[in-house]
Amino acid sequence: MDNLIDALFPAQTEVVEQSATRSIHEARRLRQAGDVDGGLAILAGMDMGKVETREARWAFSEWKQLVKRRFGGSAVALYTQGTGRAAALVPHSDGGTLEVAAVLGMRWRPGKVVSGRSLRGLQPLVSSTRQALNGGA
Repeated sequence: MDNLIDALFPAQTEVVEQSATRSIHEARRLRQAGDVDGGLAILAGMDMGKVETREARWAFSEWKQLVKRRFGGSAVALYTQGTGRAAALVPHSDGGTLEVAAVLGMRWRPGKVVSGRSLRGLQPLVSSTRQALNGGA
């Protein structure tokens, strides 16, 4: 009898992957609700290799807003490897390296330590002009 039930109603053991659009909407909803870390986790889990360029740009825009809200007051640098691939890096305690704080579409994980000298295109999250206009914040 169990075999008949299993044949008629197979177990749903597959994990259904959310669409990119749904993931971005969920990250935005979490950001608006104040769960910035949850939004970053949603976007970090996206497979950016399967999304269209338009969605990748949208995901990056939402990811950057989350990073600004989470790390805006500190010395965060952005590293991008093309459309839909980026990392937010903070100074590591040793002073000579950077620690990954958040990722989008990359294999790096938060906590990984990297050398800033090897990263071309490293930019501050907030430009020094904008910091001066905002009173240093």
